[in-house]
Amino acid sequence: MLAKAVPRPCSGAGRHGAPAARLWSVGVAGGPRRGGAGGRLVAADAGERMTGSEAVPVVAVAAGKQPVNGSAMADKFLTMCNTWCINIFVDVQSSKPTPPTWSLMEYEQQPGRKPCTDKNGLGIDKLVTSTVGKSTNVLWHDCPIGQFERQELLNQKGCVVWITGLSGSGKSTLACALSRELHSRGHLTYILDGDNLRHGLNRDLCFEAKDRAENIRRVGEVAKLFADAGLICIASLISPYRSERSACRKLLHNSTFIEVFLNVPLEVCEARDPKGLYKLARAGKIKGFTGIDDPYEAPSDCEIVIQCKAGDCATPKSMADQVVSYLEANEFLQE
Repeated sequence: MLAKAVPRPCSGAGRHGAPAARLWSVGVAGGPRRGGAGGRLVAADAGERMTGSEAVPVVAVAAGKQPVNGSAMADKFLTMCNTWCINIFVDVQSSKPTPPTWSLMEYEQQPGRKPCTDKNGLGIDKLVTSTVGKSTNVLWHDCPIGQFERQELLNQKGCVVWITGLSGSGKSTLACALSRELHSRGHLTYILDGDNLRHGLNRDLCFEAKDRAENIRRVGEVAKLFADAGLICIASLISPYRSERSACRKLLHNSTFIEVFLNVPLEVCEARDPKGLYKLARAGKIKGFTGIDDPYEAPSDCEIVIQCKAGDCATPKSMADQVVSYLEANEFLQE
């Protein structure tokens, strides 16, 4: 079955309101390319299904259509597919003798695009790359297997469960309990723990304001990738500032960022002090410690609040069940 083509944007096409693309079906006439010489690269209008006998020896390219004959030119065209604005989606039908089939996006000429001609005279439009932050000459490349297909495979919706709270509030404990509960139900998760990430990805960052902001930004971007992969990503970080948590929320869409606030009073966290950090902060040996000499901005619009008071704190299992109930109610889990 021919895979549904998901167009790769060219000069921002599709994502930024560029003109619609015209779809072409492309195949190699005369049998699979491995079957011998004499194959011809062919093209037909969208919606037509071609066989070797119906094929026309023409290939659609971004700047027009040119006759193509011979397997050598077919090889060259397929090589160019890795360079120019062409998407390939293979139709694997091993039980039938029909040749492979591809989808080719032929884009309209747009202002600012600079056509180039290869040495064989085929007019091909160069891709126009962009600058993102400090990265230059980059281009987003879409693939036919996307988030939807991955979610169908996993029977769950990718999302980010972002657990925030003071040091000692139980974020890592909740993250592990939640992961264990979801795993027992057959759901795939991954935990991004703040301390764990500083052993690798963020080992070059300290705890000064600028580095703490970069720490959260990196985790947000990684969490976004896990959610796009179809996983339930559980991020466990103090993440003290609303602006940084809001920036991570904006990376995702369709309410797939689920903020969980562990509302545990400072005195309870300090009494726990599992790592002895509050004692060091009180002694002045740690500067800029959240809750002592650096503020924690409690969420104002989070999805889940788990309240804990002195002598009245829920068990890890109970807290995890609260999050699971939210995921079930909002159809993130499919049994």
